[in-house]
Amino acid sequence: MKKLILTVLAGILTVSLMGSGTESVAAASTPKQVEVLLNTVKMKFPDAKPFQDSQGSVMVPIRFVSEALGAKVTYAKTGKVSHVGIVGKDHKVDMTIGQTTALVDGQKKDYGTQIILKQNRTFVPLRLVSEGLGQKVEWDKIGRWVWIGNKDFRSTDDKDFKLKSLSDFKAYGKTDYLFKNIKGQTFSGIKVIKQTDLPIRLGDGQVIYSIDFTQVKGKDYIAIRSSHRGTPIEFLIKNQFSKGRNHIDNAFVNNGDKTGTGFYPIIDESDLFQNGKFVEDYDYTKFKLNSADYIMLRDGDMADYAVVVVNPFK
Repeated sequence: MKKLILTVLAGILTVSLMGSGTESVAAASTPKQVEVLLNTVKMKFPDAKPFQDSQGSVMVPIRFVSEALGAKVTYAKTGKVSHVGIVGKDHKVDMTIGQTTALVDGQKKDYGTQIILKQNRTFVPLRLVSEGLGQKVEWDKIGRWVWIGNKDFRSTDDKDFKLKSLSDFKAYGKTDYLFKNIKGQTFSGIKVIKQTDLPIRLGDGQVIYSIDFTQVKGKDYIAIRSSHRGTPIEFLIKNQFSKGRNHIDNAFVNNGDKTGTGFYPIIDESDLFQNGKFVEDYDYTKFKLNSADYIMLRDGDMADYAVVVVNPFK
């Protein structure tokens, strides 16, 4: 009993100490690749990727964005001068490579940064997409995302995400509470999503924006950006007890945009408790993130089915 009390106290102290480094945790995330989301779904670029230039301007490859929005792109060359045109349903844009201006519906607009040719792709400032193609555009500095169009998030309730039987996951059922909701009722099944499906709404509840790996002072964490605070997670490993994790409350970051980022330790003393029993000689420090097949999102509002993410860090 004495060892049990000491272990619990040590865990509380660890959380307190780690929580005092909120700024360090937030600063540890390295800049990510700029991504473009069209109606909340990430666009795929086969070669040249969006980027942020030295002036801070977000540059996007206009052809792929234009064609995804139903516009036609034309190219012409006069001597050494390259011209690019975009014709949409309601808008027309004429651009010249190397210039900071463009003709949008016959009006000259200055975007303050050059329209450039890079990797044989024409890159334009983000604002040109908004004004030239008549789209609502937002820059998400937290996720380094370009939002184009609506924000009607896909949901795990959608038929695209098939409900799988609990029997398909029996190899992960060693933990007795794993397949039960907050009321102790057994789930009807499990829906499997991938990191590339994010952002996504869990049922009709919270939106999970991203799941990333980060390191702080030599320690490993999972960072989850969400519209809710503190969703518990479970690492699922075949024929082993699941590894439950709660976010470090004092390290939580309010992003100021109705989202927050929670940080979950990879190695945690809570693994000493298995099905509610304390296992004195268990070496919890040996857990490796890549040994988990799935990450379960334990949203308390999910009453009917569970949601797991295929581990993107294997």
